[in-house]
Amino acid sequence: MEPINKTTTNPLDNPETKATIDEILEANKHLQGATMVILNEIQDKIGFISQPIQNYIAEQLGIPVSRVHGVVSFYSFFTTTPRGKHTVKFCMGTACYVGGITQIIEKAKQILGVEPGQTTPDGLITLENCRCVGACSQAPVVVIDETVNGRVQPNKFPRLLQGLD
Repeated sequence: MEPINKTTTNPLDNPETKATIDEILEANKHLQGATMVILNEIQDKIGFISQPIQNYIAEQLGIPVSRVHGVVSFYSFFTTTPRGKHTVKFCMGTACYVGGITQIIEKAKQILGVEPGQTTPDGLITLENCRCVGACSQAPVVVIDETVNGRVQPNKFPRLLQGLD
């Protein structure tokens, strides 16, 4: 599937994206808990669930938009905007916070020029703060994509970004 143009206001204007969403809806709309299943699959295939997509899902399922939006806004793994190719998450749990995660976040902002919650202009990296990742003995922790990196030092953080392309 063709990448989503990050400036597009409605991903449903892309015929491939709309076809993917329609396939997911058709395959799952009859299931118990269909909303969650559909949102998970769309997040996985499209990468985000914008407001126009939420409106479309609600319309197709015959449910209020507020129910779809409620699920999307409640669960932190859903996103309403496109993410970068790679995600860098900073654990904000107590051990990581005390261990100096804020200095690592400052280093990341300095290197990449974006704040947590934003994506680099080239679409390569999205920075995110997250809750405890359960690696407290390794604090401070940075998760890059699915890889947990423990005992990260601000001066060693740039090495973690090497090879991301």
